Amino acid sequence: MRFVIIGGDAAGMSAASRAKRNTADIEVIVLEQGHDVSYSACNIPYNIADPQRQIDDLVVRSAKAFREKQGIDLRTGHRVKTIDRAAKTITGQTTDGTTFTIPYDRLLIATGARPLYPEIPGVDLPGVFVVKNLEDGRGIKAWLQSRPVQRAVIIGMGYIALEMAEALSERGIRVDLIKPRPGLLPWLDPALSKQVRLHLEEQGVGVYDGKTIERIVAADGCLQVVSGPLALDGDLVIAAIGVTPNADLARDAGLELSVDGAIAVDHHLRTSDPDIFAAGDCADSYHMVTGEKTWIPLALRANRAGWAVADTVCGKPVALPGVVGTAVFKVFAMQVARTGLSEEEAVNAGFDPVRVEITSKSRAGIYPGAQPIHVSMVGDRITGRLLGAQIVGVDQVAHRINAVAVALQAAMSVGTFAQSDLAYAPPFGPTWDPLLVAANQLIKKIPARDE
Repeated sequence: MRFVIIGGDAAGMSAASRAKRNTADIEVIVLEQGHDVSYSACNIPYNIADPQRQIDDLVVRSAKAFREKQGIDLRTGHRVKTIDRAAKTITGQTTDGTTFTIPYDRLLIATGARPLYPEIPGVDLPGVFVVKNLEDGRGIKAWLQSRPVQRAVIIGMGYIALEMAEALSERGIRVDLIKPRPGLLPWLDPALSKQVRLHLEEQGVGVYDGKTIERIVAADGCLQVVSGPLALDGDLVIAAIGVTPNADLARDAGLELSVDGAIAVDHHLRTSDPDIFAAGDCADSYHMVTGEKTWIPLALRANRAGWAVADTVCGKPVALPGVVGTAVFKVFAMQVARTGLSEEEAVNAGFDPVRVEITSKSRAGIYPGAQPIHVSMVGDRITGRLLGAQIVGVDQVAHRINAVAVALQAAMSVGTFAQSDLAYAPPFGPTWDPLLVAANQLIKKIPARDE
């Protein structure tokens, strides 16, 4: 069997490696349009923060290792342009202009996501960057090394934007954030969002939300991001307004698309063509709280989906149940975590949500280092089901969210979760964990029922 994979990062290389482990004599061909494979894109901001580190430190495994140690036919510099489903072939072009046609028995599309660019004049000026892959990281690091960058403007206030604000600040660069919509993160509880904003401002970061961006111009030896009378100067501009599924190949081949333009797949990661699979940031998934299709591009799902495709292709079908949207990131000392649905998302999904927001301590109050920790928790008024939670604080946040993620996957009620036997010791939390405090408060808003 010939298993052809388009895309050589998380989902693609996970599938390739797993397939060769499952079935040594399977022919695996991976086509990657760039020259980097299997790298940690999530670490790019932290690498940029350190001028001494090389961007290639983020390569998890080299192309040479995949070829020589695993027998994977990995072809970099190969851009796939079309999929002929009737002939079961793909065609494309190499970086030197040579065209190629390759037949397949099973095909995996693992083309990931691509960054969104603001549709404004000047976004193509030198010194304006996105942050998506190693080549973007190389460009930013080269720009920082070649000139004295003292100011930077970041367009956007999502995960990457906030991580880059920290990274550039670590290098002594003054950072301003700007975006058209009000608020830092649209899904974050307003009370928790306020804590993140205060923390950013304490670090000297300018926060300009609700500002329509008109253009980027080069003026007086620097760049300016212009919004009416406001003009933010920067020696560097980062456009970090989000990503979109890189699903053009699938669309042009007539495959079914889904939410946000992602490739529609079933629980086995099959597309609308039974011989073609899709995995990673280009594909959709099922949300385990709503039961509906969703698109949440995160690394764990991409790697897990690559494994599942390989197992299915090798005759050991694996079905993935879905995701609950668990994510965490940090900006300076502040940790921000979420899982499940926000109140607004719950309304849109057809629930009758109730929400509480509580402030507790990250450790026992008398233990050194105890810090405020803010929890927002959402449940369904009608069924009593736990729907989601968000946590913000500078201490003991990141791993707390995992308890709620597991509860969501188990479809727990708020009442059942409130009885969870969570660990306690003064260095790690108060006797009543902040999550239990939130759950107990949320129960008060839900009509009593038998558990």
